[in-house]
Amino acid sequence: MKRIFLILILAALGIQIHAQQLPVYSQYLYNKFLINPSVAGSDGYTSINLTTRQQWIGYEGAPQTYSLSAQTRLLKQNYIIRENVFNKKIFKPQTTGRVGLGLNIFSDINGLVRRTGFSTSYSYHLWMDGSTQLSFGLGFNGYFYKIDQDQIVVEDPDDPWLYSDLRKGVFIPDFSFGASIVNRKYTAGFSVLELMEGFVKLGGEAYNELKIERTYYLFGNYDFEIDAKTILQPSLLVKMSEQLMPQADIGLTWNYDNRFWIGAAFRTGSAIITNVGFRKDKFFIGYSFDFTLQDIQRSTYGSHEFVLALKFGDTLRKYRWLDRY
Repeated sequence: MKRIFLILILAALGIQIHAQQLPVYSQYLYNKFLINPSVAGSDGYTSINLTTRQQWIGYEGAPQTYSLSAQTRLLKQNYIIRENVFNKKIFKPQTTGRVGLGLNIFSDINGLVRRTGFSTSYSYHLWMDGSTQLSFGLGFNGYFYKIDQDQIVVEDPDDPWLYSDLRKGVFIPDFSFGASIVNRKYTAGFSVLELMEGFVKLGGEAYNELKIERTYYLFGNYDFEIDAKTILQPSLLVKMSEQLMPQADIGLTWNYDNRFWIGAAFRTGSAIITNVGFRKDKFFIGYSFDFTLQDIQRSTYGSHEFVLALKFGDTLRKYRWLDRY
């Protein structure tokens, strides 16, 4: 009986881990750094980004995601790539700063499982010509998994659950890699998260079936300039892992003067996404709503996501210790 109970707990953990293989961000265009470490500092700004997401509103135990990220470019001189929120109108900077740094702290609540963690990124940026930038990035990630004890009742004082690592929490380190290219007309990138495919280990026994599977991302977007202030941007994001079928977000966004945007996307086999946002000085605010197409729609009417971003960089930034770059 004790063995069966622990197996049930492990099964629940396994389901949650597999469900979290592909982080869901409907507004990834705001902050591609969340899925690709090479994006850190690529636009020359120092930015802080807060993302909150409530999956499947009204469904008990549905996933909730909270993320706070920051990124910057280490510069010797004032450096800005003039752009709107979707990487537009890029000009070659007059600076030699090539290094970007990023940090992301996040928390996922998914049924019985709570996952908190962090990711740090180091990126290096190269100008291929006057308008095209090539970037590479490497990240170190740490995930801390823990079962919510408040949702489990243990009547037997000798139950193995009381002595398992799941009760205390399991830490899993990993790495990520990414590459991206940015031009005044297009952006494209490829990344691999969970390179080491860490797994849950309880006591002296390893459960390889509960591993954090390697995840692949491929994104791209292109800017069609309708007039001097209006841009129409088609975009594509493909996500895949070893166990889950490839999933694609196919979207189209209308942007006016880098102050207001509205868009829609189709997530294959999953949802129809609508999003809207606006910019006021250094502040960016975005909201998206996912209309669920899966069977779970009988219990929920969708998912929503908020993004709040603050970008700095229009004033002179000098770092005395950057001569080595």
